Amino acid sequence: MNTGELVFTLATCAGFMALVAWISYLMTRGETQTKDGYFLAGRNLGGLFIAGSLLLTNLSAEQLIGLNGSAYGYNLSSMAWEVTAAVATVAMAFIFLPRYLSGAFTTLPEFLKSRYDIQVQRLSVILFMLGYGLVTIPSVLYSGSIAVIRIFDIENLLGVGPFEALVITVLVVGIVGAIYAVFGGLKAVAVSDTLNGVGLLIVGALVPVLGLMLLGNGNFLAGLSTIASSDTEKLNAIGGASDPTPFGTLFTGMILANLFYWCANQYVIQRALAARNLAEGQKGVLLSGFFKVLVPMFMMIPGIIAFHLYGPGLASIDLAYPQLVRDVFPVWMMGFFLAVLLGAVFSSFNSLLNSAATLFCIDVYTPLRGGEVSDKEIVRVAMIASVVIAIFSFIVAPLLFFAPEGLWQIIRVFTGFYNIPIVTIVIVGLFTRRTPAIGAKIVIVFHVVAYGLAKFVFDEIITIHFLHLYAILFVIEVAIMLVAAKLSPRQEAWSFEPRQQVDLSPWRLAPQAAITLLSLVVLMYLVFSPLGLAGSGPGWPFAAGVAALAVLNVLAWTRALLPRRGQANA
Repeated sequence: MNTGELVFTLATCAGFMALVAWISYLMTRGETQTKDGYFLAGRNLGGLFIAGSLLLTNLSAEQLIGLNGSAYGYNLSSMAWEVTAAVATVAMAFIFLPRYLSGAFTTLPEFLKSRYDIQVQRLSVILFMLGYGLVTIPSVLYSGSIAVIRIFDIENLLGVGPFEALVITVLVVGIVGAIYAVFGGLKAVAVSDTLNGVGLLIVGALVPVLGLMLLGNGNFLAGLSTIASSDTEKLNAIGGASDPTPFGTLFTGMILANLFYWCANQYVIQRALAARNLAEGQKGVLLSGFFKVLVPMFMMIPGIIAFHLYGPGLASIDLAYPQLVRDVFPVWMMGFFLAVLLGAVFSSFNSLLNSAATLFCIDVYTPLRGGEVSDKEIVRVAMIASVVIAIFSFIVAPLLFFAPEGLWQIIRVFTGFYNIPIVTIVIVGLFTRRTPAIGAKIVIVFHVVAYGLAKFVFDEIITIHFLHLYAILFVIEVAIMLVAAKLSPRQEAWSFEPRQQVDLSPWRLAPQAAITLLSLVVLMYLVFSPLGLAGSGPGWPFAAGVAALAVLNVLAWTRALLPRRGQANA
């Protein structure tokens, strides 16, 4: 870029970001003075805002780089992280969300306190806060900044070294992102996420379309024919043992990782907890599942297009997406693209900040003050906590630059320290009545020790995929809790005490939407498999599978939409 192009790009980027900020301000002013207003958007989020915020909270700039790089260097096996998440959104909509909303919980540890005791609540808060503060928040800032630097070549644009470019980008991204979380609360985060999410979908659709046109010398269909007829092994989502995501992991640890993320991870589920009613919450969660099924189309197909355009000769697989973007986007669109990219980074960062502040205020500060804290005070403390956590992340994030290999290994596996014990005690807690608190405490301590030994002491001996390790530990920990229930059951069976603050009538079309969503998951694996595009061509097994899915959905929606006997005039 020359100076004029750079100025134009930055100006258009700033313009779009200012528009998002202004709309967010207009929709949230005067709504952050109360605890529920600040942490849960007044328990008044609609399905569209829930879905938009869930989508952008989950997707960030490093995924644009990483998933496309995985498709460029390997195949579509890593789409499992996105597509199978739809299964977890169904579980959230039908199993977890009704219980969370019925109890009017603000945080997951608050639910664990009601199910077990205050010690389990404190242990879970420690796990979340350590995970968020030491690893997740700094790594989101670091990886998102690296993505921006690579795509826009910030070092050359600013004439600085790589570390200086990282520090500048971290500060800019972090400060702007923190403003939403600190001053606007959850609703400002949700509104800005939704607006940026629309931009992300537009950009996400444009990159593969323009990429296919470039591949086909201006002919979209010719480009599509190229990726569908040559090197078709790239289109295979059925990962082997040597692929980034072996297919077998979908049925072991992948299920558990997704259940934790979508059903028990505070910074994700907080959007659903803010639903104005159960029906809107189910709409938002399920709609986010539909978006997840589409993610491979704009976060992995561009990587395959890059392989056909540039061959396997790029210096790093992580350069595939940045190179394609620079080649297909005209200068006048780069400002919009930069704004959307930054918005994706902001989303994950400010969502984490807001949730970390929520955990601190609800599960640490309020109990320490004896449970009597005014809304004005708790909002003030939340703002201070957000600022402190943000400043800490500004310090830690650039330090990842100096030891990327060792620290990235820790980052990749660190969530394993708290995701499996949390999802274990939540699931067992929901589906049993006499499992005691001591069982949950033993599981938390056991998991941290066992997982740490497996990954960092005996890692040369225990060589199974970490997702399979998740499943093994989950089975052991469920057994521990069931044994605890047998040997030392609760004196009184636990019963859920509803204190609902919103309407819990379910969405009438939720079952049919779930059937369609799960059908799309199966369809994606049929299309991107040796039975479909990754083989010699779709044959009768593929056609039979598609026909069966179609019939299932026609029957489900017909039953839902046609008036039932006695209801024709209702």
